Amino acid sequence: MHIPSLKTLKSTSRASYYIRHFKSSGSAENKGGVCPSERGLAWRFVFGMYPCSSTALERSLLHEQLLVRYQAMKKKWQQFLPQAVRMHLNGTDAELIAAVKYFDQREAEAQQQTQDQCEEVRDRLTFLELQAQILFERVTFEHDELREAIRIIDKDAPRTNRDLSYYQNEGLGNLLVLRDILITYAAFHPEVSYAQGMNDLCSRFLEVLDSEVDTFWSFSCYMEKFSKDFRADGLHRKIELEAALLKELDPVLYTHLVKDNMESFTFCHRWLLLGFQREFAHSDALRLFEILSCDHLELISQQVDRARYQERLARTYSTEETSESELPALNTDFTFELFICAAILIENRESLLRCRDDVQLIQFTSSLQGRLDLNSTLKKAEHHFYNYCKRCAWDYLNGHCRAHRSKDEDFFYQLRSLFVLK
Repeated sequence: MHIPSLKTLKSTSRASYYIRHFKSSGSAENKGGVCPSERGLAWRFVFGMYPCSSTALERSLLHEQLLVRYQAMKKKWQQFLPQAVRMHLNGTDAELIAAVKYFDQREAEAQQQTQDQCEEVRDRLTFLELQAQILFERVTFEHDELREAIRIIDKDAPRTNRDLSYYQNEGLGNLLVLRDILITYAAFHPEVSYAQGMNDLCSRFLEVLDSEVDTFWSFSCYMEKFSKDFRADGLHRKIELEAALLKELDPVLYTHLVKDNMESFTFCHRWLLLGFQREFAHSDALRLFEILSCDHLELISQQVDRARYQERLARTYSTEETSESELPALNTDFTFELFICAAILIENRESLLRCRDDVQLIQFTSSLQGRLDLNSTLKKAEHHFYNYCKRCAWDYLNGHCRAHRSKDEDFFYQLRSLFVLK
């Protein structure tokens, strides 16, 4: 399917069209994803850095504002904890020492570029800096909490996958860029702060966007929706949802895994939290991440259409016993990523059924890293999704449709309402 250029996106509807069609773009071999050459710009729209209806001029001005605000935020925590500006090195990691060198060179070049700006630009940025100072003037930090977050970040940032080409040679300096982004986020989002795994997630944005400022704002927008997944209650909620979905799709496998408790599903949380980053090849993991971020086949996206359908059913099928019909029992918390996870489990059900304890289970799931085929997994996940919707629709018809109406007619109308994506 042809993907329209982002340059042609002059309205929200066109941008929404582009975003929705992430799921169906690509060649015949690739199911979904965006062209790698357009990925950087596309992600700036998808993850909320740029409004979909913005013009090129508006985006240019907005970027200046975001740049100045990020610099003001970064400067504020650096002034609060000056000893944390530079990462403390133990001298045993030669690559990390080289990363500091490359990072310092990059910072010096950025300062020189700032000095070379024309007077008009400098005046405009000076005004924006004043606005940013006023905006963040009353922001305060909790000393011990921020120091603890920085301590963990200083451990995790160097552990980010250095095998990626983005972190090779002079790219090692990007590890320290990643560090600054994570600290700035933790400082200004104390309710979330920093949790292990955020470095891998943020690294994905930095690699694609190749910009410290753009990565911070895009990552921040993403975390507005998914930060709860990094909390303990979010972890348990994800596990409960995956277990509930597997119980619907494969009761036998569910019974085997759940045993006395749901601790056997803990490995699924890592899959879901990092967007299956380690289970697929790196390029496929990026593609899957953008597909999932576009709400591909999300049940939640169908609520408006089903609400209208509910009103129509209430008028058509109202009787003396009941004044309105109920919607089928679709769990809108069953997001498509849960179907991806379930598809992987069901595809490997025979091996999982042979696992007799948590050690064997962890060993097997670890063996899947980098070996899964994305196109095949997407196809199977969509199959499970449609079967789930079909079963819910059929259960609804069996319980609520009038006897004198054609079940076939109602069934297909029901499926249309369930599958139309707005």
